[in-house]
Amino acid sequence: MENQPDKRAMNSESAGRVYGKHSGFRKLKAYQVSELCYDFTCRFCERYIPFKDRHHDQMVQAARSGYQNLAEGSEDSATTKKLEMNLTNVARSSLGELQKDYVKHLKRRHLNHWQQGESAFEEARSLRPQTLEEAAAWINASGVKQCHEERAANLGAILAAQAHWLAERLLDRQAQDFEEGGGFSERLYKARTGQRRGEGRG
Repeated sequence: MENQPDKRAMNSESAGRVYGKHSGFRKLKAYQVSELCYDFTCRFCERYIPFKDRHHDQMVQAARSGYQNLAEGSEDSATTKKLEMNLTNVARSSLGELQKDYVKHLKRRHLNHWQQGESAFEEARSLRPQTLEEAAAWINASGVKQCHEERAANLGAILAAQAHWLAERLLDRQAQDFEEGGGFSERLYKARTGQRRGEGRG
């Protein structure tokens, strides 16, 4: 089987040297969990929080900020590592706020906020759903003690906490990558000086 041609717009060797590895956000675990968290939050708010309640928009926007800023940071990393890290940090903060909003919802509705060590918490934390359908199936499982709203809000809080943790890990990795490889200015300098050295060998 012949190799398929690279259909990316920026696929030249020069682009690789100047822009480095960038984008590819859909492969990031932090992005995947954050995007699922957004879809989950939209459905949760539609079902349990009136549209006119300010918490509805607040939670949806916090969830949207999480995955959108991770995507934008990944795209912008081609020319500015500083902005990439700033946007990742915004995503991290937004996901942290979302987790708190789920906890507040449980308190407002006088529902149990599951704690680490409790069987329900551990089950939800280890669930790690890949799709909204998997999450819904777990929430609506038959024979469970808790009401659907309690299960949904606790799972939402856990998903947001997991996305927040993954964003922190990503931010840490970005800091290490910057120390090791520098940013856009350094790549420009290396690419240009490398080309000049090549020209001088003629």
